[in-house]
Amino acid sequence: MSGTSEHMEDSPGEGPGPARNAGWPAATPRGQLRGARLMGLGAYRPARLVTNDDIAARVPTSDEWIRSRTGIVTRRIADAEETIVAMGSAAAGKALAAAGVNADQIDLVLLATCTNPSQIPGSAPRVATRLGATRAGALDINGGCAGFCYGLSMAADAIRAGSASHVLLVAAERLSDYTDWDDRSTCILLADGAGAAVLGPGTSDDIGPVVWGHDGSRADSIKIPGYGDNLFRMEGQTVFRWAISLVPAVRAICERAGIAPSELAGVVPHQANLRIVEAVVAGLGATNAVISRDVVDAGNTSAASIPLGLTRLLDAGELNQGDPVLVFGFGAGLTYCGQVIRCP
Repeated sequence: MSGTSEHMEDSPGEGPGPARNAGWPAATPRGQLRGARLMGLGAYRPARLVTNDDIAARVPTSDEWIRSRTGIVTRRIADAEETIVAMGSAAAGKALAAAGVNADQIDLVLLATCTNPSQIPGSAPRVATRLGATRAGALDINGGCAGFCYGLSMAADAIRAGSASHVLLVAAERLSDYTDWDDRSTCILLADGAGAAVLGPGTSDDIGPVVWGHDGSRADSIKIPGYGDNLFRMEGQTVFRWAISLVPAVRAICERAGIAPSELAGVVPHQANLRIVEAVVAGLGATNAVISRDVVDAGNTSAASIPLGLTRLLDAGELNQGDPVLVFGFGAGLTYCGQVIRCP
């Protein structure tokens, strides 16, 4: 399977500045858009496995209680050395290898995260430097659990418009840094991990039209307040009702892509919890699609959950190159985003 696994030079006569032969993508003539496609994916899962029984040893809960309400059995929690940059770089290295693209061919690095340990600097420039993508633009994006899908749209648009030929999109999260391990309602959900994708130009457009939106009036339903309270807080029932109300938006993704739900080979929604995943998929009616249920043994990894789930399905042979897959992220903001893609 083909799709899984900072210096400047002086320009002559212009003084200090980037050289014109610095490997920038050739400009696309005005009005001539090109296609964008996924070329390769990669994933990183922390080594430490935490079971429901491990959590039940700290808070009043049980394996049966957690399974019945969330579907989660285990989750991965990062150790000290498994930072956003380290996990993101590991996943990105796998994606580059799967795509057959060298780091110095990357024109733009986007890193989706809501758990960066600092306001500035962001993690994208550090991941780019670690990989050797020294001439790439680099920035972080924070779309919460929808961050990967927002990043897909941004990356594809940059390629279509000719601003970039190859884009590296990374999603990396350490939710454990912001978990209240004494809050039974949230500590059972949250986990860590990273996924990555390489996008490049194509003769066809394999990244479908985006459908996105928000309900900022309920932004406080999911938050890390800061200012003395730097722990994850969530109004679970409010978020559950909002998430399952998004079924019309998920159907609209298929409509914009010109594909019937029954024609989808796969559906990879954000892995919030299994009840939400199954409710959203049931409303869509994707009767022939394989459904990502990565949340069962990976927990909720926010922006990283979609590339982690998609990579697992490809690695297992449940999806194949060219298969149409609906991806859909939703969460903090409250915001959502999704599209139909073709597997690398």
